[in-house]
Amino acid sequence: QVQLVEWGGGLVQAGGSLRLSCAASGFIFSRYIMAWFRQAPGKERELVAGITWGGDNSYYADSVKGRFTTSRDNAKNTVYLQMNSLKPEDTAVYYCATSSRPRATTTADYAYWGQGTQVTVSS
Repeated sequence: QVQLVEWGGGLVQAGGSLRLSCAASGFIFSRYIMAWFRQAPGKERELVAGITWGGDNSYYADSVKGRFTTSRDNAKNTVYLQMNSLKPEDTAVYYCATSSRPRATTTADYAYWGQGTQVTVSS
């Protein structure tokens, strides 16, 4: 069965960095879009970043452009989210997700989700 496992979250001061990882299994990783979402308390889950099958195209929410970078290693079935210049408003549970659709920008486009990892940015 499809399994996504994230790790790398934690507590960091504003301006700091974290690197999230998500290991995938149970499907042909290189044929699926991978994405990162986040959900803060009382807010809807939102797309943070996504990356296409071969890793040649990525897209980002406006709020994280220039600060976050997503990448993938298809040989390791792993996707990453490098987060720099973190702000308190980045505090949320971060989820990785996968989609077989050619375009996938909403939560409804993603069939499989990880359990999430907490990121807390202190001011």
